[in-house]
Amino acid sequence: MADLPLLIEPAELAARLPFAADDKILIVEQAKFETFVENHIPGSVFLDFKKLQCTGQPVPGLLPSEEALSAVFSELGLTPDTHVICSDDEGGGWAGRLIWVLDCLGHTKYSYLNGGLVAWLDEGLPTEAGEVATTATEYQAKVVNHDCTLTKEQVLARIGQPDFAIWDARSAGEYTGEKVISQRGGHIPGAVNYEWTLGMDKARGLRINNLDEFRALLKNMGIDESKEIATHCQTHHRSGFTYLVGKILGLNIKGYAGSWSEWGNDPATPVNTGNQP
Repeated sequence: MADLPLLIEPAELAARLPFAADDKILIVEQAKFETFVENHIPGSVFLDFKKLQCTGQPVPGLLPSEEALSAVFSELGLTPDTHVICSDDEGGGWAGRLIWVLDCLGHTKYSYLNGGLVAWLDEGLPTEAGEVATTATEYQAKVVNHDCTLTKEQVLARIGQPDFAIWDARSAGEYTGEKVISQRGGHIPGAVNYEWTLGMDKARGLRINNLDEFRALLKNMGIDESKEIATHCQTHHRSGFTYLVGKILGLNIKGYAGSWSEWGNDPATPVNTGNQP
C-alpha cells in the first residue's frame, strides 16, 4: 500500500476500500455516536472525543495521562505501525485534536479525511450502520514529543517577540471579551482571531478552504512559516482544527492546550480586550 497523504479526499479513500488487515490502516471516527451507528465509513471504528481530553478542572484541554491514552488506543486496536485516518462530523476539530495527541506520542502515521463524515455522506459514498467491535491491542502511549505543545509559561515568555504568533480560534465575541466563559474575557496580548468555522467550506461538505487562499489570508494576519505559532481556543478542541490546518500548510504550529480555560482563569496572566491584538 502506497503511503497515504496527510490530507486525503473522500473519493480517494473510498477508492482504496476495503483495507486488508496487513495494510495496518485504522479509520477512526469521532462523530457523535448516534451518527456513527446510523452511517459510518466501512471499516471505521468509533472514538468518543471526550476520551482525548483531561477531565481536570479548570483546564480540561490538557493531555490525558499516558495510562488513560494507552487504554484508549489499545481499545481501538492501534499499534505503533498503524496509519490512522482521522475523521469527525464537524469539519476537523476533534480529528485535529486526535492528530495533535498522536503528535505528542510521536505517532506520525496519520491522515485527515477532508470534510470528514459530512463530506463523505454529501458525496453519497458507501456506508455501514450499527456498532463496531474492535480488536484490542496493547498500545503503550508515551509522551515523547513536546515540540507540538506550548505551556502557559512558554507563551508568556514569547509574547511580543517578532518571530512568534498566536492564532486564537475562538469566536469574535470571546476574543473581544464581550462573551466571557472563564473568570475573565478577552485575549492573549498579540493574538489574532480567526474563528475555526470560517476555515471550512460549508458548500463542500466542511472541507478545508482552498489552501493557497488560506495561506495568503493567514500571512496577511501575521501567521506564516517564519514564526512559531501557538494556537488555542477554550479547551484546545476548536484549535484542533487550526492546528491541523497549520500542519497541512507546513507551518511551525503548536497547540496551547491550556487554552483560555487556563489563561482566563489565572488572575496573573495579561489580557487584552477589544478587536485589536
